[in-house]
Amino acid sequence: MANYVQPIARLINEFSKLPGVGNKTAQRYALSVLKMSPEQAMQFAQAIVEAKEQVKFCTICGNFTDSDPCVFCKTKSKSQICVVQEPKDVLAVERIGEYKGVYHVLHGVLNPMQGVGVNDIRLKELVQRLDDNVKEVIVATDATVEGEATAMYIAKLCKPLSIKVTRLAQGISIGSELQYADEVTLAMALKNRREL
Repeated sequence: MANYVQPIARLINEFSKLPGVGNKTAQRYALSVLKMSPEQAMQFAQAIVEAKEQVKFCTICGNFTDSDPCVFCKTKSKSQICVVQEPKDVLAVERIGEYKGVYHVLHGVLNPMQGVGVNDIRLKELVQRLDDNVKEVIVATDATVEGEATAMYIAKLCKPLSIKVTRLAQGISIGSELQYADEVTLAMALKNRREL
């Protein structure tokens, strides 16, 4: 970045901090911003500031929202809870337009190798939601070792409460992230989920 003046180099550096953005992509983004009109650049910057100020986590499900509780917790059936790792996974399930229940975002999965235990993700909050209205918990964590371990732990928590626990069916390849699954694969996995 020695070829760029300091403000451009700083902008490139900030863009390169985003997940999946390498140096070349960061340079493209920075140069695109510089091509914007002052009004467009201000709108872009304002959108970032407003998102940081207005978006929070729903106190019930843990998803991103600008109102609390979120629209899903207000309007969807509470008889099913779809448990996902991250807010981006809610968007992936919503894309298929077939799921009618509510969500619970864990904000991670169990991963003892990285020091992530049962108190580090939103498992306690999930248990607090398991009342007589809940008939099924659908575990939609990623198809990884950590995702499977988390699914089995959730199944153990739910079994004494006589709540049906299902896992998304195969179709989502092992090691892949839910957010990258196409709609058809995700729809089939949701329809063909299995009980744990």
